[in-house]
Amino acid sequence: MIKDINTYLAFRRAAGFELHNDEYLLHSYARFADASSETFIRTSTAIQWASQSISVAQRDVRLKTLCRFARYICLEDKRHELPPAGHFAYRKTRRLPYIYSDEELTSLIKTALLLGPPNSLRPYTYANLIALLSVTGLRISEALRLQFSDITPDGLLICNTKFRKSRLVPLHDSVVLGLERYLIRRQSLLSVSKEVFITDEGQKLSYPAVHYTFKKLLKSAKILSPPGVAQPRLHDFRHRFAVNSLLHSSPDRKSVSQHMLALATYLGHINVYSTYWYLEAAPELLRNIAFESEKLFLEGDQL
Repeated sequence: MIKDINTYLAFRRAAGFELHNDEYLLHSYARFADASSETFIRTSTAIQWASQSISVAQRDVRLKTLCRFARYICLEDKRHELPPAGHFAYRKTRRLPYIYSDEELTSLIKTALLLGPPNSLRPYTYANLIALLSVTGLRISEALRLQFSDITPDGLLICNTKFRKSRLVPLHDSVVLGLERYLIRRQSLLSVSKEVFITDEGQKLSYPAVHYTFKKLLKSAKILSPPGVAQPRLHDFRHRFAVNSLLHSSPDRKSVSQHMLALATYLGHINVYSTYWYLEAAPELLRNIAFESEKLFLEGDQL
């Protein structure tokens, strides 16, 4: 079975998938099946193997990974069985985002500008990083990998990001001006690093350092969720951007559909379904949906 697994992985990698976890899991199943002298996929064995994980979510991932391979190999050899992908009845739930208000965003940027050491680049680095995240919806990983060559007259070129996609992110003139001012300050360090956001030592800014500092900024700005509610994250700036974009779009249904497609492209989503989730992220959006649904229902009764 290992030979078939490697052929399958090579086939999908040729299409651009990395599949590190898939390789680990499929080889794990092959060893598990081999211990029972099985050379073909069996549903009972697949479920038994997947059930070794502690959590339902992990069991679901293991089984669905095997099912994708099973669908491929069944085309070549019908002696393989196709396990039921939904056997564990797991439904992924998304964490509710924290939508920063305009006042909270302003407070975070002002607090970042108070960071030490005195007369260093650090406060401007964090202030500009937060501002850029909030007005572009970039993933934090994308912002930290941003290089000088990615800044073009047409916007930011986000290369080989999640799902190995690239996209162009247009910038408002005010954002361009703010970024230019930061880069002028950054030049004083004479760093050889190609990244836009760097430390005072001239090194690339790391995610652990940003995460740690951001937690301190939240505390200093007194932006905290109540007990039992998930705390604000860096990724929530992306949620803020998407929700505000939808709130300010035209209420016309045709325009909304076009706007969703544009937003999906802007955010770098692999499909529009991920973008539609943002409709659930704010009470205002759900209220608008309910109003439009009721209006459509009543207009249907009058026909």
